[in-house]
Amino acid sequence: MIIVTGGAGFIGSSIVWGLNLKGRNQILIVDLLDNSKKWQNLAHLKFLDSIDRDKFIEKLSTGRLNNKIEGIIHMGAESSTTVSDIDYLMENNCEYTKRLAAWCVENNKRFVYASSAATYGNGKNGFSDEHSKLGQLKPLNPYAHSKHSFDLWAYKEGLLEKIAGLKYFNCFGPNEYHKAGMRSIALKAFEQIRRDGKVKLFKSYSPKYKDGEQLRDFVYIKDAIDMTLFIFENGKANGIFNVGTGRAKTFNELVESVFESMGKPVNIEYIDMPSSLEDKYQYFTQADMAKMKKTGYKNKIHTLQESVCDYVKNYLLKGNLCLGNEANNIG
Repeated sequence: MIIVTGGAGFIGSSIVWGLNLKGRNQILIVDLLDNSKKWQNLAHLKFLDSIDRDKFIEKLSTGRLNNKIEGIIHMGAESSTTVSDIDYLMENNCEYTKRLAAWCVENNKRFVYASSAATYGNGKNGFSDEHSKLGQLKPLNPYAHSKHSFDLWAYKEGLLEKIAGLKYFNCFGPNEYHKAGMRSIALKAFEQIRRDGKVKLFKSYSPKYKDGEQLRDFVYIKDAIDMTLFIFENGKANGIFNVGTGRAKTFNELVESVFESMGKPVNIEYIDMPSSLEDKYQYFTQADMAKMKKTGYKNKIHTLQESVCDYVKNYLLKGNLCLGNEANNIG
């Protein structure tokens, strides 16, 4: 049995989808199925059961699950970059992860967890996932700090030789619809184009970048899941790894691809950035993928245009927001 925490969320449910494609259905979902719509991500997936995160920890502590668990893929976390309660974030994103990691190491089970590219801060120290550079990173918000705190703890405790952490860059694709303000620019652009015929992007406040030319490493969820499961299945691939494309693209390029996939003329309006974001804004992110390649990962990563085309034409335009429901698209 494979445990997937955060299994109803964007990346977690996509991992369950990926496991299903491999014929893996012995999966226990750990999540808080609150009033959000994320439960719909599970409607067309195959798994054994779902359980609340706190009840799961209780069961784990009894020892009754020891022989049943193959490994834990830990995607559960408070992922909003706007949450400011640092005590809550540290308990939820760091301390809970410590308990799961310690259990897996003690019981010789595979443990793969989600870190975040947000830990790289403004990017001045680069985007290398080499452990020797962890101490140089300066996260810009409480969420990133909570993720970075676990990375540092695991490194100091010597656990990165036994577990794997994944720094996801800007993921987008099916199963993200429930994330409200944290949805990707790709999805927000689609909704704006359908509603208004245009897309609003933040102006640039850096002389190095023109409006809309800010750069991100946009990675399609299907590629992110492929890398995640490759690492999970490769027990010798331990440590921290970036999950991205290694190819930074502009917001203009992303939005233009959405317009093209929808068959609409490009119409972009550049708007003022909220003052609260100006000192926390990343103008450039690009995953260093050298370590991932060294693990033996050789699968083709889709281009931005290919990814956006698949997302828009095979999901959004057909009214299908979830992976696993491809055969039932409506349009």
